[in-house]
Amino acid sequence: MKKKPRVTDVELDITAFMNLMVVLIPFLLIDAVFTQMSILQLNLPAGESAGGPPPEQTKLFDLDVLVYKNRFEVFDKQSTSVLRVIPNQGEKHDFDALNAALVDLKKRSTALNQDIKNITILCEEDTPYDLLITTMDTVRLHEVDVNGNMIKRELFPDIGIGSAPPDRSAGAAGGGSA
Repeated sequence: MKKKPRVTDVELDITAFMNLMVVLIPFLLIDAVFTQMSILQLNLPAGESAGGPPPEQTKLFDLDVLVYKNRFEVFDKQSTSVLRVIPNQGEKHDFDALNAALVDLKKRSTALNQDIKNITILCEEDTPYDLLITTMDTVRLHEVDVNGNMIKRELFPDIGIGSAPPDRSAGAAGGGSA
């Protein structure tokens, strides 16, 4: 006697897989929004041997912002002088005063028809990352009131970073705080 082959219809149960997709896809889409990156163009400080600009293009300022534990110093490389010293307000750096000082210097250069866009931020080796980034944001933009609306304007967008020289006043200031 010959056996007949059994014909059975088998259905594929994909309910569990569909449930997984219903949960996984929205999770991945929501998570993708939080992984955006911001990129800021940085420049290396110009070398001393690169030669200066031609005499007709001499700038009013060649600015550095030195970031120390207890203060900011705005330094002009051309005149080799400290233009402003901005001490901390309590335990925090005074970003508003730094921004105001840089806005004043920008106005002075603009009044003389010089559009200075570059600045170098020089930090100590143990400078916290947040302090560096906030300083970069402070020197890059400033807010202007236009008809009651606060608008962000360009200040010094071409930012270079480097290492600050040793703090000469560390001994006189009591060593600063961490």
